[in-house]
Amino acid sequence: MPDERIGTERLLRQVPLFRDLSNEELEGLCTIMIQRTFRKKAIVFSEGSEKEAVYFIQSGLVKTYKTDENGHQQIVSILKTGDMFPHTGLFHAACYPATAETIVPTILLAMPIRPFESLLSSTPSIAVKILRVMSQKMIELQEKIQELTGQDVQNRGQLFLLKLAETNGRMKNGRLRIEIPMTHQDIANAIGTTRETVNRMLNQLRKDGIVETDRMGFVVHDLEALRHWRDS
Repeated sequence: MPDERIGTERLLRQVPLFRDLSNEELEGLCTIMIQRTFRKKAIVFSEGSEKEAVYFIQSGLVKTYKTDENGHQQIVSILKTGDMFPHTGLFHAACYPATAETIVPTILLAMPIRPFESLLSSTPSIAVKILRVMSQKMIELQEKIQELTGQDVQNRGQLFLLKLAETNGRMKNGRLRIEIPMTHQDIANAIGTTRETVNRMLNQLRKDGIVETDRMGFVVHDLEALRHWRDS
């Protein structure tokens, strides 16, 4: 088996949606995958455009965001290696629900919608297994919405940083680094507030010796203190 096919299978095995597929079923998915390379700050697809494929991140980082009538961005998610987007793209032909843009140079695997539908028709067991996982995903999303309901801006900022630490944090030289280059405006777009509010929040976290920012992202000096920051 070529190295590229092995790499594709290894990546798809990391995708929770495909965790229950057999080796044969996974090989069927690999046959329809197309590798695409994007530079930093490249648009993968735009909100409202015709949906042609679902993507999996082989390497790099991607943000998805929606734009309101005034042109303001609301970041929906920050995605890393192994993540899939958009989740709404598998079983209906609606337009892309958000814009996807690379944060750093990124390699994606594209799964075209029509070949995927043909594969499901010939191998319905794949559809059954995927639907089971999607049902669990919906429960998790409902719990996340309930968690965020009623939270103030400071709490949303705290939860945002904790989520980044959980999903993207890496220990380097005894410190937890989150290597996602984001401006204060990006963070404001992610938690639904203003850049000035984010400035104040990050300044306070820096003064408390908990979190600081640099060109590469964030350094978390005290994760436990970040977890309990709003309790003090």
